[in-house]
Amino acid sequence: MMRRFTILVLAAALLAGCAEKDGHEYQGWVEADLVFVSPDEQGRVETLSVREGDQVESGRLLIALDSDLQRADLAVAEAAFINAKIAFERAQQLARTGAGTQRDFDNAQAALRQAEAQVAAAKTRLARRMLESPTAGIVQQVYFRPGETVPASRPIVSLLPPGNIKVRFFVPETLLARIAIGDQVRVSCDGCAEDVLAPVTFISRSAEFTPPVIYSREERAKLVYLVEARPARTGALRVGQPVSVAVTPREAKQ
Repeated sequence: MMRRFTILVLAAALLAGCAEKDGHEYQGWVEADLVFVSPDEQGRVETLSVREGDQVESGRLLIALDSDLQRADLAVAEAAFINAKIAFERAQQLARTGAGTQRDFDNAQAALRQAEAQVAAAKTRLARRMLESPTAGIVQQVYFRPGETVPASRPIVSLLPPGNIKVRFFVPETLLARIAIGDQVRVSCDGCAEDVLAPVTFISRSAEFTPPVIYSREERAKLVYLVEARPARTGALRVGQPVSVAVTPREAKQ
Protein backbone atom coordinates (compact mmCIF):
# COMPACT_ATOMS: atom_id res chain seq x y z
CA MET A 1 0.00 0.00 0.00
CA MET A 2 2.83 2.41 0.88
CA ARG A 3 4.55 1.59 -2.42
CA ARG A 4 1.39 2.33 -4.39
CA PHE A 5 0.86 5.60 -2.48
CA THR A 6 4.44 6.64 -3.23
CA ILE A 7 3.94 5.91 -6.92
CA LEU A 8 0.75 7.98 -6.99
CA VAL A 9 2.39 10.92 -5.26
CA LEU A 10 5.37 10.77 -7.62
CA ALA A 11 3.00 10.54 -10.57
CA ALA A 12 1.15 13.63 -9.41
CA ALA A 13 4.43 15.51 -9.01
CA LEU A 14 5.58 14.43 -12.43
CA LEU A 15 2.30 15.56 -13.94
CA ALA A 16 2.71 18.97 -12.43
CA GLY A 17 6.22 19.28 -13.84
CA CYS A 18 5.13 18.13 -17.26
CA ALA A 19 2.23 20.53 -17.34
CA GLU A 20 4.63 23.40 -17.14
CA LYS A 21 6.83 22.05 -19.90
CA ASP A 22 4.38 20.32 -22.20
CA GLY A 23 0.71 19.86 -21.37
CA HIS A 24 0.43 16.69 -23.47
CA GLU A 25 3.47 14.67 -22.41
CA TYR A 26 3.41 12.63 -19.24
CA GLN A 27 5.76 10.40 -17.33
CA GLY A 28 4.85 6.73 -16.96
CA TRP A 29 6.32 3.30 -16.43
CA VAL A 30 6.18 -0.18 -17.93
CA GLU A 31 4.29 -2.98 -16.18
CA ALA A 32 3.29 -6.50 -17.17
CA ASP A 33 0.53 -9.01 -16.52
CA LEU A 34 2.64 -12.02 -15.57
CA VAL A 35 1.48 -15.63 -15.81
CA PHE A 36 2.42 -17.62 -12.70
CA VAL A 37 3.03 -21.37 -12.91
CA SER A 38 2.32 -23.14 -9.62
CA PRO A 39 1.60 -26.70 -8.43
CA ASP A 40 -1.77 -27.97 -7.22
CA GLU A 41 -0.12 -29.75 -4.28
CA GLN A 42 2.97 -29.28 -2.18
CA GLY A 43 6.08 -30.91 -3.56
CA ARG A 44 9.83 -30.82 -4.00
CA VAL A 45 11.33 -29.45 -7.21
CA GLU A 46 13.26 -32.27 -8.90
CA THR A 47 13.95 -30.72 -12.29
CA LEU A 48 13.93 -27.11 -13.47
CA SER A 49 14.18 -27.00 -17.25
CA VAL A 50 14.36 -23.23 -17.78
CA ARG A 51 16.27 -20.18 -16.63
CA GLU A 52 15.30 -16.55 -16.33
CA GLY A 53 15.25 -14.94 -19.76
CA ASP A 54 14.49 -18.16 -21.67
CA GLN A 55 11.95 -17.98 -24.46
CA VAL A 56 9.44 -20.84 -24.13
CA GLU A 57 6.62 -22.13 -26.27
CA SER A 58 3.23 -23.20 -25.03
CA GLY A 59 3.29 -26.78 -23.75
CA ARG A 60 7.01 -26.90 -23.01
CA LEU A 61 7.98 -28.74 -19.81
CA LEU A 62 9.13 -26.24 -17.18
CA ILE A 63 9.28 -28.07 -13.85
CA ALA A 64 9.12 -31.66 -12.61
CA LEU A 65 8.06 -32.23 -9.00
CA ASP A 66 8.59 -35.35 -6.92
CA SER A 67 5.72 -37.78 -7.50
CA ASP A 68 6.24 -40.69 -5.07
CA LEU A 69 3.05 -40.00 -3.13
CA GLN A 70 0.98 -39.54 -6.29
CA ARG A 71 2.29 -42.81 -7.76
CA ALA A 72 1.43 -44.63 -4.54
CA ASP A 73 -2.09 -43.16 -4.57
CA LEU A 74 -2.49 -44.28 -8.19
CA ALA A 75 -1.42 -47.83 -7.28
CA VAL A 76 -3.99 -47.91 -4.47
CA ALA A 77 -6.71 -46.60 -6.78
CA GLU A 78 -5.89 -49.15 -9.48
CA ALA A 79 -5.98 -51.99 -6.95
CA ALA A 80 -9.36 -50.79 -5.70
CA PHE A 81 -10.59 -50.64 -9.30
CA ILE A 82 -9.55 -54.23 -9.95
CA ASN A 83 -11.38 -55.42 -6.84
CA ALA A 84 -14.46 -53.39 -7.76
CA LYS A 85 -14.42 -54.83 -11.26
CA ILE A 86 -14.26 -58.39 -9.94
CA ALA A 87 -17.13 -57.69 -7.55
CA PHE A 88 -19.17 -56.15 -10.35
CA GLU A 89 -18.64 -59.12 -12.67
CA ARG A 90 -19.68 -61.48 -9.87
CA ALA A 91 -22.80 -59.46 -9.12
CA GLN A 92 -23.60 -59.31 -12.83
CA GLN A 93 -23.31 -63.08 -13.16
CA LEU A 94 -25.51 -63.65 -10.11
CA ALA A 95 -28.10 -61.23 -11.45
CA ARG A 96 -28.24 -63.16 -14.74
CA THR A 97 -28.83 -66.46 -13.00
CA GLY A 98 -31.34 -65.00 -10.56
CA ALA A 99 -29.18 -65.82 -7.53
CA GLY A 100 -28.43 -62.15 -6.83
CA THR A 101 -30.62 -59.13 -6.21
CA GLN A 102 -30.93 -56.00 -8.30
CA ARG A 103 -29.75 -53.97 -5.31
CA ASP A 104 -26.51 -55.95 -5.09
CA PHE A 105 -25.91 -55.42 -8.80
CA ASP A 106 -26.61 -51.67 -8.56
CA ASN A 107 -24.26 -51.30 -5.58
CA ALA A 108 -21.48 -53.18 -7.36
CA GLN A 109 -21.94 -51.06 -10.46
CA ALA A 110 -21.81 -47.82 -8.42
CA ALA A 111 -18.66 -49.02 -6.62
CA LEU A 112 -17.01 -49.80 -9.96
CA ARG A 113 -17.80 -46.34 -11.32
CA GLN A 114 -16.44 -44.70 -8.18
CA ALA A 115 -13.24 -46.76 -8.37
CA GLU A 116 -12.83 -45.81 -12.03
CA ALA A 117 -13.23 -42.13 -11.18
CA GLN A 118 -10.63 -42.44 -8.42
CA VAL A 119 -8.15 -43.92 -10.88
CA ALA A 120 -8.75 -41.01 -13.28
CA ALA A 121 -8.26 -38.49 -10.47
CA ALA A 122 -5.03 -40.19 -9.35
CA LYS A 123 -3.70 -40.14 -12.92
CA THR A 124 -4.52 -36.43 -13.19
CA ARG A 125 -2.70 -35.66 -9.93
CA LEU A 126 0.32 -37.60 -11.15
CA ALA A 127 0.35 -35.87 -14.54
CA ARG A 128 0.22 -32.45 -12.90
CA ARG A 129 3.55 -33.05 -11.20
CA MET A 130 5.00 -32.18 -14.61
CA LEU A 131 4.31 -28.46 -15.04
CA GLU A 132 4.15 -27.24 -18.63
CA SER A 133 4.08 -23.71 -19.93
CA PRO A 134 0.47 -22.55 -20.36
CA THR A 135 1.50 -19.94 -22.92
CA ALA A 136 4.38 -18.77 -25.05
CA GLY A 137 6.54 -16.11 -23.47
CA ILE A 138 9.74 -15.24 -21.64
CA VAL A 139 10.66 -16.66 -18.24
CA GLN A 140 10.58 -13.52 -16.13
CA GLN A 141 11.55 -14.96 -12.74
CA VAL A 142 12.27 -18.28 -11.03
CA TYR A 143 11.22 -18.45 -7.37
CA PHE A 144 12.24 -22.01 -6.38
CA ARG A 145 15.25 -24.14 -7.31
CA PRO A 146 15.76 -27.93 -7.50
CA GLY A 147 15.68 -29.49 -4.05
CA GLU A 148 13.43 -26.83 -2.54
CA THR A 149 9.91 -27.64 -1.32
CA VAL A 150 7.09 -25.62 -2.85
CA PRO A 151 3.78 -25.06 -1.01
CA ALA A 152 0.56 -25.69 -2.91
CA SER A 153 -0.42 -22.86 -5.27
CA ARG A 154 2.87 -21.00 -4.69
CA PRO A 155 4.38 -19.81 -8.02
CA ILE A 156 7.59 -21.49 -9.11
CA VAL A 157 8.05 -19.59 -12.37
CA SER A 158 6.53 -16.41 -13.79
CA LEU A 159 6.12 -15.97 -17.54
CA LEU A 160 5.76 -12.79 -19.57
CA PRO A 161 3.70 -13.33 -22.75
CA PRO A 162 4.64 -10.79 -25.44
CA GLY A 163 1.21 -9.17 -25.48
CA ASN A 164 1.02 -8.64 -21.72
CA ILE A 165 3.30 -5.60 -21.48
CA LYS A 166 1.51 -2.34 -20.77
CA VAL A 167 2.44 1.28 -20.23
CA ARG A 168 0.79 3.06 -17.31
CA PHE A 169 0.63 6.81 -16.82
CA PHE A 170 -1.59 9.44 -15.24
CA VAL A 171 -3.45 12.23 -16.99
CA PRO A 172 -5.13 15.26 -15.40
CA GLU A 173 -8.89 15.54 -15.07
CA THR A 174 -8.97 18.22 -17.78
CA LEU A 175 -7.77 15.71 -20.41
CA LEU A 176 -10.40 13.01 -19.74
CA ALA A 177 -12.88 14.38 -22.27
CA ARG A 178 -10.20 14.47 -24.97
CA ILE A 179 -8.82 10.95 -24.76
CA ALA A 180 -10.64 7.66 -25.39
CA ILE A 181 -10.07 3.92 -25.62
CA GLY A 182 -8.27 3.13 -28.87
CA ASP A 183 -6.44 6.45 -29.18
CA GLN A 184 -2.76 6.06 -30.03
CA VAL A 185 -0.12 7.43 -27.70
CA ARG A 186 3.58 7.69 -28.43
CA VAL A 187 5.95 6.07 -25.93
CA SER A 188 9.62 7.02 -25.73
CA CYS A 189 12.35 5.91 -23.36
CA ASP A 190 16.07 6.22 -22.75
CA GLY A 191 17.88 3.89 -25.11
CA CYS A 192 14.89 3.32 -27.38
CA ALA A 193 15.88 3.58 -31.03
CA GLU A 194 12.50 5.08 -31.92
CA ASP A 195 9.16 5.88 -30.35
CA VAL A 196 6.65 3.08 -29.81
CA LEU A 197 2.98 3.53 -30.66
CA ALA A 198 0.45 2.08 -28.22
CA PRO A 199 -3.36 2.19 -28.25
CA VAL A 200 -5.10 3.20 -25.03
CA THR A 201 -6.82 0.14 -23.52
CA PHE A 202 -7.95 1.41 -20.12
CA ILE A 203 -8.94 4.71 -18.51
CA SER A 204 -9.75 4.71 -14.82
CA ARG A 205 -13.23 5.87 -13.79
CA SER A 206 -12.02 7.10 -10.41
CA ALA A 207 -9.34 9.53 -9.34
CA GLU A 208 -6.10 8.05 -8.03
CA PHE A 209 -5.02 11.15 -6.08
CA THR A 210 -7.89 12.70 -4.17
CA PRO A 211 -7.86 16.29 -2.85
CA PRO A 212 -10.32 17.59 -0.20
CA VAL A 213 -14.00 16.81 -0.69
CA ILE A 214 -14.99 20.36 -1.64
CA TYR A 215 -13.44 21.03 -5.05
CA SER A 216 -12.40 24.42 -6.28
CA ARG A 217 -11.04 25.01 -9.76
CA GLU A 218 -7.51 24.82 -8.40
CA GLU A 219 -8.18 21.59 -6.52
CA ARG A 220 -9.81 19.89 -9.52
CA ALA A 221 -6.51 20.31 -11.34
CA LYS A 222 -4.91 17.99 -8.78
CA LEU A 223 -7.10 15.05 -9.83
CA VAL A 224 -5.25 12.48 -11.92
CA TYR A 225 -6.56 9.32 -13.58
CA LEU A 226 -4.72 6.16 -14.43
CA VAL A 227 -4.45 5.29 -18.13
CA GLU A 228 -3.04 2.10 -19.66
CA ALA A 229 -1.81 1.51 -23.21
CA ARG A 230 -0.57 -1.76 -24.70
CA PRO A 231 2.13 -1.44 -27.38
CA ALA A 232 2.20 -4.02 -30.15
CA ARG A 233 6.00 -3.74 -30.46
CA THR A 234 7.46 -4.45 -27.03
CA GLY A 235 11.06 -5.41 -27.75
CA ALA A 236 12.45 -2.07 -26.59
CA LEU A 237 10.49 -1.96 -23.32
CA ARG A 238 11.38 -3.57 -20.00
CA VAL A 239 9.22 -4.07 -16.91
CA GLY A 240 9.71 -1.21 -14.44
CA GLN A 241 11.29 1.05 -17.04
CA PRO A 242 10.35 4.76 -16.86
CA VAL A 243 8.95 6.16 -20.10
CA SER A 244 7.57 9.37 -21.53
CA VAL A 245 4.09 9.24 -23.05
CA ALA A 246 3.01 11.82 -25.62
CA VAL A 247 -0.77 12.19 -25.90
CA THR A 248 -2.48 13.92 -28.79
CA PRO A 249 -5.86 15.12 -27.51
CA ARG A 250 -8.85 14.54 -29.78
CA GLU A 251 -9.46 18.24 -30.45
CA ALA A 252 -5.89 18.57 -31.77
CA LYS A 253 -6.47 15.66 -34.17
CA GLN A 254 -9.45 17.23 -35.84
